[in-house]
Amino acid sequence: MKTYKVNKVDVNHMSINGRVDHPLWENAVVLTDFSSPWHFESVGDIEFRALHDGETLFVSYIVSDSHLHIDSSDNSKKSVDNSDRVELFLRSDKYLDPYYCLEIDPLARVQDFMARPNRQFDFTWDWPKDAIDIKSHMTEDYFCVEVALSMKTLKEFKLIQGDATIEAGIYRAKYNQQKNGEFEPTWITWVDPQTETPEFHTASSFGKLQLENY
Repeated sequence: MKTYKVNKVDVNHMSINGRVDHPLWENAVVLTDFSSPWHFESVGDIEFRALHDGETLFVSYIVSDSHLHIDSSDNSKKSVDNSDRVELFLRSDKYLDPYYCLEIDPLARVQDFMARPNRQFDFTWDWPKDAIDIKSHMTEDYFCVEVALSMKTLKEFKLIQGDATIEAGIYRAKYNQQKNGEFEPTWITWVDPQTETPEFHTASSFGKLQLENY
């Protein structure tokens, strides 16, 4: 299983503003190992970082993209589902029973839901509001997303394993306009799930986040 090391920083020294410019991000391992196993075109540059301070897990994405597609018809979860976005799935066990999904667009809107095997999605479920903070920033050439998650809540959801790891899927959806005018997604992932067609909701698409000194 692919593993990413989440370095530790001093408690209460880290903060997010959506720009991924806090000096402590320099302590994070930069993950750029993303691909779309089901498409031949380049997926563009993606940088993922994560840090923790024992109390909060900090995650960031920097995504190169000069042609963002954002469904701004409303602020519903469905409009996020129709937009360019980054995604973080966290599972409680290898059986995906349950797992938790965060899909975040460049406007920092989130589609959060709980899921169970065989694509059983509960879109009425929300990540506890006091246990998550999301910020984003857009430019002409790229967008950034930063997320801060309470580790107390991660433990309550049984997402931190006994070996100080969190099993996570790290993804991106990029919408491209087709000749018929419609937008179709290219699915981008850290871990190749070895499926014939694009599929993130499967155990084989997850890797591990290893928490340093936790």
